[in-house]
Amino acid sequence: MYQAWLSKMASYETFAKIYDEVMDDQLYEEWLAFTKRHLPKNPKRILELACGTGILSVKLAQAGFDVTGLDLSSEMVELAKKREAEFESGAKFIEGDMLELSDDTLYDAVTCYSDSLCYMPDKEALLQAFAGVYLSLKENGQFIFDVHSIYQIEELFKEYSYHYQTDEFAFLWESYPGEVDFSVEHFLTFFVQDEKDEKFTRFDELHEERTYPIETYRELLEQVGFKSVEVLADFTDDAPEETSKRWFFVCHK
Repeated sequence: MYQAWLSKMASYETFAKIYDEVMDDQLYEEWLAFTKRHLPKNPKRILELACGTGILSVKLAQAGFDVTGLDLSSEMVELAKKREAEFESGAKFIEGDMLELSDDTLYDAVTCYSDSLCYMPDKEALLQAFAGVYLSLKENGQFIFDVHSIYQIEELFKEYSYHYQTDEFAFLWESYPGEVDFSVEHFLTFFVQDEKDEKFTRFDELHEERTYPIETYRELLEQVGFKSVEVLADFTDDAPEETSKRWFFVCHK
């Protein structure tokens, strides 16, 4: 979920430091493990949507896959390319919109994690994203993504507050119910220290996310052509429960 609100930072170095500091490294290991368990047979080419700074894309490439990471933010793509230059994994990164995917290049699997699809403004946009992914997959390919559960949106994000601070920056995150069903508004404030004069600059962001009942996701996925959809929860291979926080969808073309 962090790709968008960090994209306005001026310094790539500060930008990367904050992004990677705030994100939990263990999450990438869990996304990696989940992906590897649910890839189709003998996969070679993977597209990671909303790839951010490229951490997962690089890990997948290091595991032997031909990986392309796509992100809407040119700043994120620049950071991902710098990461690739450091690790030399072979991952490729491009700037692009997941709402404008085509069948020019076909993949064995497409992933989209970190609740990035919860940023779609409505069901029409979500349907468009699903349709583009379907076109981008080879026959028998798989689409793997996660979204917030209704429990996460309605209960855990209700009046949610989180503060994080280091010597170089402070991060304040406050969440409140959104204006439509199963939605949330995240108010984010950063105080970032300038490396030259050591003064702190404030950045503010508003981020809106929404989710839908599992059956709505199923209906939209089947509408664009996916022939079977498996729903799991919280990085496990277990079916969702009432208090599951994150739903995972494994969709078969």
